[in-house]
Formats: sequence, C-alpha cells, structure tokens
Amino acid sequence: MNPSAGPAVPGPRILVIEDEAAMRMALEDVLAADGFRVLTASDGEVGLEIAVSERPDLVLLDVMLPKLDGLAVCAELRRRHAVVPILMLTARGQVSDRVAGLDTGADDYLVKPFSTDELLARVRALLRRRTAPPAAPASLALGDVVIDFEAQTARRGSEPLHLTAREFAMLRLLAESRGKPVTRERFLDVVWGYAAFPTTRTVDTHMATLRAKIEPEPDNPRWIKTVHGVGYRLA
Repeated sequence: MNPSAGPAVPGPRILVIEDEAAMRMALEDVLAADGFRVLTASDGEVGLEIAVSERPDLVLLDVMLPKLDGLAVCAELRRRHAVVPILMLTARGQVSDRVAGLDTGADDYLVKPFSTDELLARVRALLRRRTAPPAAPASLALGDVVIDFEAQTARRGSEPLHLTAREFAMLRLLAESRGKPVTRERFLDVVWGYAAFPTTRTVDTHMATLRAKIEPEPDNPRWIKTVHGVGYRLA
C-alpha cells in the first residue's frame, strides 16, 4: 500500500429489500464487489424503516415482500418526499405490473432473472441522474388567495381562509409540479399514503371542496384545471 495515498472514498450506499435469502446475499455480494456499501432487509416493514432512517443512495426493492409489499414501500417513501432512486426487482414481467411499479414512484424496473451486468448498469445510471426535485415555493398566490406553505396558513385578501392539512398537501403537490398534470394516483400516494384505502373518487371529492374555497367560480375553475383522464394541474 502506498503510505502517501489518502483514504479510499466510500462508495454509494444501496439498500437491498429482498425476502429470498439466496437472492439477497447474491445481490449483496455483487454490489459489494463493485464498490458499493450494502444495507439489507428481508421484509417491507424493516426495509421501510431502514430507508427512512439511513437514507441510502439507492434502493433495490423486490415487489413481493412479506408484511409490506414493494409497491406499498415505494408509495410510502414517495409520500414522505424521499428522493432516493428506486429500482424494483420482480419475477412478474407483465406490462401492467411494470406500469404499477413506475406509477407508484419507482425509477426503473428489472425483471428476474437478470444479468449482473444489466443490474450494475441500471444502478450506475440511476445514481448518475439522481437529482433533487424542485422544491415547492414557500407561498402560492392564486388571485386574491395567498397560501403560505411554511406557516400552513391561507387568506383571501385580509380574511383568513380555512384549509385542511390534506388541502394544503394537495396544493403543495400541484405547486411542486409547476403546471404539469398530477395524476389522481399520485395524489393518493403522496397525500393519503399506503395505510389508507381511498379511491380516485376521493381525490375528486376533495378537489371539489378545495375549489369551492379558493376559486371565484368553482364550476368554471381558473386556477386548478382538470386534465381529463389524468388528474389536475395548476394553471
């Protein structure tokens, strides 16, 4: 060893959430051999706890897990605004399964069996393009209605306007999206979370109530536009 050389730079930390012991150990070996530091969990509940507390640089997440499945883990991480890249691993290769994973918030999807080279290539690609999402603005003005996200207050002119915590969260999500459509499923993931069992109709009902509070003409909304077949966007 060269005594003048500095300490090695530690590699990114990857959390592997996989219930099958042989697969979990194989993934750990492959990733460690490529210079990554590896954390592991064998069920969804423990995996979620580690992901929240340890904040790894990337999560390899199996879909079929005990206690809490991979889709629920992914949805809860996104609800908590976790920006960690998530690569889902599954033996289920149907298009509908891949779409479900990506819609829940996964960044990529790899179907078992897969090659070591493909796995490492996708991991490196996700780490390269990892960026923080745009932060929500501290406040939002919609005509004479002003919403302060930091103080969780709203007013119309000089009069206070009562919004529920979910209504603030829905407005924040719209503001973060900066005019791009937000799907009803995304609202459910972020605002309600995996522990609740709402339907997309729940989003429409809450949106109607929110529009009644902030729109001059709720039946002809100026600010919160419906994107038919998708969800809503902020004009």
